[in-house]
Amino acid sequence: MGTKIPVTYLFVPADRPERYEKALASGSDRIIIDLEDAVRIDAKQAARMALRHADIDWERVVVRMNPAGSQFFEEDLLAVAETKVTTILLPKAERQSDIVDLLNALEREVEVIPQIETAKGLNELDQLLLAPCVRRVAFGHLDMAVDLGTANDWDSLVLARQTLVWRSRLHHKDPPIDSVTPAIDASEVFREAASAKRFGFGGKLLIHPKQVEPTLKAFAPSDQEVEWARKVLAALENSYGSAVAVDGKMVDKPVEDAAKRVLAALTTSEVDQSLYALIDKDKN
Repeated sequence: MGTKIPVTYLFVPADRPERYEKALASGSDRIIIDLEDAVRIDAKQAARMALRHADIDWERVVVRMNPAGSQFFEEDLLAVAETKVTTILLPKAERQSDIVDLLNALEREVEVIPQIETAKGLNELDQLLLAPCVRRVAFGHLDMAVDLGTANDWDSLVLARQTLVWRSRLHHKDPPIDSVTPAIDASEVFREAASAKRFGFGGKLLIHPKQVEPTLKAFAPSDQEVEWARKVLAALENSYGSAVAVDGKMVDKPVEDAAKRVLAALTTSEVDQSLYALIDKDKN
């Protein structure tokens, strides 16, 4: 069974290296060392120096560079090239060629997560999803709202969010990562994370360690969902190809796929060993 897809991505300012390990200890699946919005212009050089000297678990680290074409991008690239970073978040992504050029400059493969924050980026979404080393995209609703001239609430950005989910699925990519929630209150974070999950997102960007727990809870399958999924897959395993009903309802292919998605969201230790083959079936 494959590695669990990361759900939580916690930002930490690149110019605050004393917070790197604290962020990693927060329980977040990934941390994002941010060279962009979280760092003042006069602190960019210090941020890059801190990044270069970081001695951390790079497998759990994402670096958000400044946008391609910005005055800060080339120096960011030089700093990133001196690290062991395995994933880059590229903000305001609009061109596939920027991703190709980034990878060529690094002369090694890293995962690239394009962050969709503009109308042009949304219009170029297919090409960004098809770029090398892209497994998923992230949403930036605040900048998108500014670019579109809309409010930054859910109703105003429904089409943008649905487009990210739809096109990601079409191109067989991992579910996209939803944007940040400015509020720190756990109930508000949980509500927005649960809404993102219902929309089809597979993760969320976070700005505070207190947001990790409610986000993980929102994206985790409920006990009832897990029980149902296990019953469905166990019934299929024992059916030997015959028609199967669970709780009085027939189990067809969409129901089977839904059950597999529920259990795929659990960690390896939480999934019955006997169900691995059923969950992984048809992946290829």
